[in-house]
Amino acid sequence: MFGLTLDDKQDRQLSLPDLLAAMVADGLIQQEQFDELNSSFRPKDLENTHPITLIAQQAWQAAEDGSLLNEEAISMWLADKLGMPYLRIDPLKTDVQAVTALASFKYVSNRHILPVEVKGNKAIFATSEPLQQKWVHDLGSMIQKDIEVVLATPANVEKYTLEFYSLAKSVNMAGDDPGIRVPGINNLEQLVQLGESGNLDANDQHIVHIVDWLLQFAFEQRASDIHLEPRRDMSYVRFRIDGMLHMVYEVPTSIMTAIISRIKSIGGMDVIERRRPLDGRVKTKTPKGNEVELRLSTLPTAFGEKMVMRIFDPDVLVKGFTQLGFTKNHNEMWADMVSEPNGLILVTGPTGSGKTTTLYSTLKHIAKPELNVCTIEDPIELIEPQFNQMQVNASIGLKFSDGVRALLRQDPDVIMIGEIRDLETAEMAIQSSLTGHLVLSTLHTNSAIATISRLMEIGVTDYLLRSTLLGIVAQRLLRTLCPHCMQEGEVSEVTWAQLTRPMKMKMPAKVNQPVGCLECRNTGYLGRVGIYEMLRATQKLKDMIRTDVEQHDLYATAVREGMVPLNVNGALKVALGKTTPEEVMRVVSIT
Repeated sequence: MFGLTLDDKQDRQLSLPDLLAAMVADGLIQQEQFDELNSSFRPKDLENTHPITLIAQQAWQAAEDGSLLNEEAISMWLADKLGMPYLRIDPLKTDVQAVTALASFKYVSNRHILPVEVKGNKAIFATSEPLQQKWVHDLGSMIQKDIEVVLATPANVEKYTLEFYSLAKSVNMAGDDPGIRVPGINNLEQLVQLGESGNLDANDQHIVHIVDWLLQFAFEQRASDIHLEPRRDMSYVRFRIDGMLHMVYEVPTSIMTAIISRIKSIGGMDVIERRRPLDGRVKTKTPKGNEVELRLSTLPTAFGEKMVMRIFDPDVLVKGFTQLGFTKNHNEMWADMVSEPNGLILVTGPTGSGKTTTLYSTLKHIAKPELNVCTIEDPIELIEPQFNQMQVNASIGLKFSDGVRALLRQDPDVIMIGEIRDLETAEMAIQSSLTGHLVLSTLHTNSAIATISRLMEIGVTDYLLRSTLLGIVAQRLLRTLCPHCMQEGEVSEVTWAQLTRPMKMKMPAKVNQPVGCLECRNTGYLGRVGIYEMLRATQKLKDMIRTDVEQHDLYATAVREGMVPLNVNGALKVALGKTTPEEVMRVVSIT
């Protein structure tokens, strides 16, 4: 037995006995476990299964600390034992086109290696067979680069070898096919190179494969939005994850055009029309088999048609109030408001602040067999069997106000209006609440108090607001700290005082700070949580709603009546260790 050392003379694959013996020697497993597995396995068991994978399948716990010995735990231990770096392959940080150009699929798959990064004269390769070393010198001479080898799990090496090379092949094959064309795109700079590039057929099999990979990859990475952005030569694919955009891939603009055409086709959109914005939707499944809906939106730009796909996962979209980030006080206040038989409730915040999730979760909560819950949306975000949903259609003159007018003849109990955009819609919402209906809607304002001023600015009379308004919720989404790597830190008195204005809160002795690890891609954050500014329209506050009232006077009264400002709610999340002062101040404007 050679033992587990990086010896250039070995150049062999890992063996199960070697691995088991080393794990016993290091105290990870007991001798009895070694004997049991070593005596029971047959050589053919390892024909298609890596020894690390075979050991991980036993679901053993480490003898020392009881942690699960999965593929990653075993691989990290092995990397440390061999004195080589460990890498969890992150496809978001991999230039697929560049790395797959270093070696062929056959070459890397035969040696269980995968190129993951190119830096000038250096290439980084991940391997699941660290004892095989001869290829390093041979390949380095061929590609004229210094090769650094890192260890990765067998599952990741196999998975991403197939994905990277399959994707690169599809892009290359699509780009090399000059015979397939679709009508020209609306690209303001295409006049410069009009005869030099053709546009690919959206139904070409390579384009179909790229689109399928793109959607599945987005689901795996927890993306909320997919951005397809054409540029002059190379176009960008970006994912929004936890509120931040990440570069994913670059493709030639001609291929991006075909990708967008393919998505428009499956989304029931006009493939030929590229001069005006279009909307569509796609329903598909995640790798786990869960149904998701994607809302599609296109926009004509200087370099062609840009598309954004917003991903709506029903399991994420419809949550309990506590899961949304409501405090106990918020829960009680919100439950009181939505249990009213009539009145107007508004949810406000910028795009992507979670308004849709709050509204759908609320409607799901109050939808009962004895109630008729109706919505008018643009577009319908998520098909929900418990609601009666209508979509506005500007092409036939069906606006929000027309939809509400029609819904009033449908004997509704609860009406959700997707957005109040103008005076006509606002008046219809107020009229509906005056005639015995509970109305929920959204508005794009920065705070709960600003919503009152905004409604009066567009022409809603103050006495109608006083008669109908039940409450307003302003909200934002904050990134939450990664539970795997966060550590204790401190916050200054000045920062805490600014964060908790105008209220006074006891400063915590310690707060948590981001560090960065494999789980969070070294960002320090993983997931998001809502913060809320919940304004209950008390009688004292209603008495102040007049056209000449100052916002700061309304704000001061609302705070005295129990409203907790957004920044203070954010500070509570900081005190609970869920996020950081810097994240709250990034998202919330503190006055």
